[in-house]
Amino acid sequence: MLKHKDHFHGSDLEQIERIYNIKKSDIISFSANVNPLGISYQLKQTLSAQLDAITSYPDREYTALRLCIAQYANTQADNVIVGNGSTELISLFIQTQHPKTALVLGPTYSEYEREISLGGGTTKYYPLKPEAAFSLDIEDFCQQLNDSIDLLVLCNPNNPTSTALTVKELRTILDTCLQHGIFVMVDETYVEFTDSVAQFTAVSLANYYNNLIILRGTSKFFAAPGLRLGYAITGNQDLAKAINTRKNPWSINSLAEIAGRLMLSDNEYIKQTRELISSERRRLITELSTWDTIRVYEPQANFILLQILKKDLTAEDLFEHCIKQGLMIRNCSTFPFLDNSYVRFCIMNPAQNDRLLNAFKELLAIK
Repeated sequence: MLKHKDHFHGSDLEQIERIYNIKKSDIISFSANVNPLGISYQLKQTLSAQLDAITSYPDREYTALRLCIAQYANTQADNVIVGNGSTELISLFIQTQHPKTALVLGPTYSEYEREISLGGGTTKYYPLKPEAAFSLDIEDFCQQLNDSIDLLVLCNPNNPTSTALTVKELRTILDTCLQHGIFVMVDETYVEFTDSVAQFTAVSLANYYNNLIILRGTSKFFAAPGLRLGYAITGNQDLAKAINTRKNPWSINSLAEIAGRLMLSDNEYIKQTRELISSERRRLITELSTWDTIRVYEPQANFILLQILKKDLTAEDLFEHCIKQGLMIRNCSTFPFLDNSYVRFCIMNPAQNDRLLNAFKELLAIK
């Protein structure tokens, strides 16, 4: 197990605007991993009629919202905890559990390590190997789990590799973690973008494992990062009570509560999103897999990781080339265990994806 320090995540559109003299509104962000359809149609059409809701406090227990989430995620309302984005829930969970030593797969999202560090804990990394296409060796991984670890964090599908663990694999890991008293936090921010949610989501395991909490949000799939609405699912009622006791009252405002119920019930939007991402993911992979100047890693989420194989061309070079055309991709060299040959981009609408492919071709001409 390795330890990694000094890495950052995210992109700042305002900073990009200032450095490259490009209007923020003219930038197509292939770095944000947000649904290209924009916000839910039901939400856009009906939320304005609900503005009077801000004249009163929301339900302190968020009963209607939790019922809606439970129906959407196929769980029980008592298992649902709502919060001001999944970031708040990560923080509340860490504050409640106080893990001294956490294990995280690398490369992955850096917010986990930050929250663990703020809570006084230490993060160790189990590196995913590029030669194995960043897939997890379950047998070897489980052999590394031991009583010194308090918390295991899994991003599933993982950011930035877009790989995912199946329910069967998650069950094997959870069984091993139970033997060593390890709590497991599964971040399912991107699971709704997969072709088969049931194949990858841990929600069905919540009632069978008391060492499990699952995190989701509305920022990516429902294209609503500014709404700050997230939720957690756990069958551990003592943990749910502890988190709810620590959480500030009314952390979700009245409009966000209504918006959540509207978007989660917009079945047509959900269907169109999955169809768009699935078809464009297949199209992009089919095209990119024919290029011998890159290595493409098979994606499960709405983003694709690729490695540049062309000599003397770096992720920074490709980023610079694309941003000058108003196309912002992610230079992945700041992720743990990735170097300056890796980039990540998310799946947008077909015309935007074609623009990015053309920009790539200009530097990544097939040998």
